[in-house]
Amino acid sequence: MKSITSPSPPQPAVGIKDVARAAGVAPATVSRALGKGPISDALREQVMQAVRATGYRPNLAARRLRSQETGTIGLMVADIANPFFTGVARAVEHAAFEAGLRVILCDSDRDPAREASYLQLMQEERVTGLIMAPTRATAQRLAGMALDLPTVLIDRAGPPGLFDSVLLDNAEAASGLVDHLVAKGHRRITGLFGETSDTGRARAEGYATGMARHGLAPDARFIPPATPPAEAALAVLREASPGALLAANSLLLLGALRASRQAGLRVPSDVALCGFDNEPWTELVEPGLTVVEQPLEEIGRGAMQLLFDRLRDPGAPVRKVMLSGRQVVRGSTAAR
Repeated sequence: MKSITSPSPPQPAVGIKDVARAAGVAPATVSRALGKGPISDALREQVMQAVRATGYRPNLAARRLRSQETGTIGLMVADIANPFFTGVARAVEHAAFEAGLRVILCDSDRDPAREASYLQLMQEERVTGLIMAPTRATAQRLAGMALDLPTVLIDRAGPPGLFDSVLLDNAEAASGLVDHLVAKGHRRITGLFGETSDTGRARAEGYATGMARHGLAPDARFIPPATPPAEAALAVLREASPGALLAANSLLLLGALRASRQAGLRVPSDVALCGFDNEPWTELVEPGLTVVEQPLEEIGRGAMQLLFDRLRDPGAPVRKVMLSGRQVVRGSTAAR
């Protein structure tokens, strides 16, 4: 016969007054500490230690109704298939999880109509804050939008002075790649840039600056920022016979590599290749490809930090954080 054990009597729920008693503060101080109210960091930590010691679990549903906050961060990217956005999204999610927040991820697919729909969703869901990589069209309209939630922009700055942002210094990175190619003996350098991308245009400006600095004529080509269009645009590689190709993102770089092979050109003896984004495949192909590695972890966590700072001090001056890339040199740009 199986023995039957009587269930233990339910334990009384721990409340704010219990936490206050353990922390040696008033219940109102506990409420302020849990609700991001005005309180010193030392006192907030004193309360949080008492929360952990008592096992207090706040009534999240009631708090959401009172504060109109969900403890959720909205993240909108332009193209989740782009490894850049995948890496940044991962960093944002990790930072949010560590802060006890959840993330709603939306992929606009570079479609302003989808962006508008997702922005409405974010406001209806009353997200605590938003991190987004806007399309050019949406970035131009942000100044006139009634976007009543803290927002940080990545990959594109948006209207000056209105939103915090974290960006790569794209012009500097592209100019540095030109310097590297020239140092390796190249003079005919073709640049491949996304035709609808502000990031691509910033990199094109850096490319042009670098070429001018060395007294070289630029050859910039603007094409759709995807692999198949890059292959099609470079189908005439053998006839054009460029000495080097500089691609503004990993998708264009992959297209340039495929087109080079289809044209029977050897890398780097016939054509040198370099570009952006240090994806695993760029190291595994033969020879490895020279790239600018973007600080994806820094961008994602930096955006989260700006968002936290904005939540703590809504009236603080707008900040624009510019980060530098790291040049990873491999065999695809070996000296001639």
